[in-house]
Amino acid sequence: MAKSGLLKSSIAKKVAMALSGLFLMLFLAQHFLINMTSVISADLFNAISHFMGTNPLIQFVIQPILIVGVIFHFIMGFVLTFQNNSARPIGYARYNGAANASWASRNMIISGSVILAFLGLHFYDFWVPEIVYKYVDVLPAQETRYYHELTEKFVSPVRTALYCLSFILLSLHLQHGFSSSFQSVGANNKYTKGMKNFGIWFSIIVPLGFVFIAIFHHFNH
Repeated sequence: MAKSGLLKSSIAKKVAMALSGLFLMLFLAQHFLINMTSVISADLFNAISHFMGTNPLIQFVIQPILIVGVIFHFIMGFVLTFQNNSARPIGYARYNGAANASWASRNMIISGSVILAFLGLHFYDFWVPEIVYKYVDVLPAQETRYYHELTEKFVSPVRTALYCLSFILLSLHLQHGFSSSFQSVGANNKYTKGMKNFGIWFSIIVPLGFVFIAIFHHFNH
C-alpha cells in the first residue's frame, strides 16, 4: 500500500508539473510575439508593452498567477529529481544513461537551474525596474520608454551572451519537457504525433527567436 501511495503521489506530481509546464509555454509564446514586435516597430512594441503594463487584469490577476506557476514548476522539478535519485538502487550509479536517453532528458535539472538563474536576471532587468517605476518612485506614465529600456539591456556583449546561452538551454529543456508532458498526462491518440512535432518546432523556433531578438538589438543599438 505504501508503494502504491508513493507511486500515485509521484504520478500526480508529474501530471501537475506537466500541466504547469504547458501553461508556461503559452506565456512564453505570448512573450515571444510581443518581443518580436520590437524588431519590427519601436512604436508598436511601446504600445503593446504600455497596454500590458497598465492593464489591471494583467497586472493584478494574470501576472501573480504566472509567478506562482513559475515557482510551482521549478519546485516540482527539484522535488521529482530528488525523489527519482532517492528511489534508484545503489547499483544504478554504474548505469550508462547516455546509452538510453538524450542529454536533455538526463540533465533537465541542470538546464532548469540555469533557466531559473536566467529568470532571476530577467526579473532584475525588467520586472523590478517596472515595479520601482510605478509603485516606488510613482513616476508618470511614459508610453515610449519601453523600447529604450529593452534595447539598453543588450548593449553589453556579456549580458547578451548570457541571454543567448539561456535560451539555447531553454530549447533543449523544452524539447524533452514537451514530449514528457504528454506522456505524463497520458495523452495517446491520433493527435499525439502532431502535437509532439509541434512541440519540437516550438522548442526550436521560440528560443532561437529570442536569441535573434537579443543579437539584433545588440548590433543595432
